[in-house]
Amino acid sequence: MSVSPLFDMSDCRLGDSVSVNGVCLTITGIKEETLSMYASQETVSLTTIGSLKRGDYVNLERALSLGDRLGGHMVSGHVDGVGRILKKEKVRESWIIRIEIDEGLARYTIDKGSIAVDGISLTINRCQDRFFEVNIIPQTGMETTILKKKAGDYVNIETDLVAKYLEKFLRKGGSAEKDGPASSINREMLERYGFGDNLK
Repeated sequence: MSVSPLFDMSDCRLGDSVSVNGVCLTITGIKEETLSMYASQETVSLTTIGSLKRGDYVNLERALSLGDRLGGHMVSGHVDGVGRILKKEKVRESWIIRIEIDEGLARYTIDKGSIAVDGISLTINRCQDRFFEVNIIPQTGMETTILKKKAGDYVNIETDLVAKYLEKFLRKGGSAEKDGPASSINREMLERYGFGDNLK
């Protein structure tokens, strides 16, 4: 696939990582102001990349450099699944968007937690078993493609990295390594320090 950035990305080089709608891809070609990237069959099958058409707008973001200011939460570009927009509702100057997800993704969502939608770092307003809602402020709406979406459209979802690590750690019985020393971190301790919602 090839994209033409609408902002300055002249410092990109072959082999650099670029997020396209939240999917981490590698630059394989640069011609004038066009970047080419290869999406594997695995990537196409698990994301919305395969549904893109010529002329579609996408969210682009370069990889974070060490020492850069981190304005959102940690987003890796490794999409966990796809969600479907259930509704868009304008509330004053902002938009509330409700997105349906499966239970496998919903387990990592909490009210006021972090989530990435098409690569956009957002805060969850509220969530239930099969959906969550986010608030899109005017600046986010202007700088991304999210308000071009409508009910029924699909979006890439990347859940919070911390929640996934916590789940895996607890599933292994609280041991940092399979045969390593037992850890003092357990469910009771995590709930005591405010991580309880991530463990549901």
